[in-house]
Amino acid sequence: MKIDSQGMHYKVLNQKINEAVIQGITDIELFNVNGQRYIGDGLRKEVRINVHGVPGNDLGSFMNGPVITVNNNAQDAVGNTMNGGKIIIKGMAGDVCGYGMRGGKLFILKDAGYRVGIHMKGYKTLNPIIVIGGNAGDFLAEYMAGGVIILLRMFGRNDHNNIIGDYLGTGMHGGTVYIRDGIDKKKLGKGVGVSEPSAEDNMLIEDIIKEYAADMGLDAGKILNEKFEKLTALSTRPYSKLYTY
Repeated sequence: MKIDSQGMHYKVLNQKINEAVIQGITDIELFNVNGQRYIGDGLRKEVRINVHGVPGNDLGSFMNGPVITVNNNAQDAVGNTMNGGKIIIKGMAGDVCGYGMRGGKLFILKDAGYRVGIHMKGYKTLNPIIVIGGNAGDFLAEYMAGGVIILLRMFGRNDHNNIIGDYLGTGMHGGTVYIRDGIDKKKLGKGVGVSEPSAEDNMLIEDIIKEYAADMGLDAGKILNEKFEKLTALSTRPYSKLYTY
């Protein structure tokens, strides 16, 4: 099914998408998307949505099952509290992507903004995954409690010192961040430890990168040529001394 979104209010567009899903349509093409919010929010069907244009905030929030591909950039809060499925951004993404993400996958080809993965968490058997092909802004993995973030540093600015923002992993108390091609320790928030990935870590990285590369049309072998560093929390209660309980 094809929908021309030119000049369409976001409520009307999302109503059309929801009606198509209810009718059992499994492939939806959206054309001329220009800032419409909440696309794919709360959907629980295995539907594929292909977006041409730039979707607005909260793309794929609370969704559980769909695969959304954006053939351009996306705005803020992609995958907000996402529970399952996959979002593929073939450009840049804005701030707070993956906020409170509980499951599913978020693949970003180029840069992402500030506070990506904030409050990211796993839930029971769910293990959320974010892969960023370029740079990330300040507070990446802030208060992260579970899941996996991989930062590849391939398609961003040439200034090596600015590829990752400051306060990386601030308040992190679970989950894992893997960073390709090293990290300036001055960028780290307090309570974050750096180590070499284990054999098990490398197997996980390889599996994720092969899927990411296939979705993005990249060579997984070239991505995996560089070494990765592993970031984990040093404590499950980094702020325990600030509270009385």
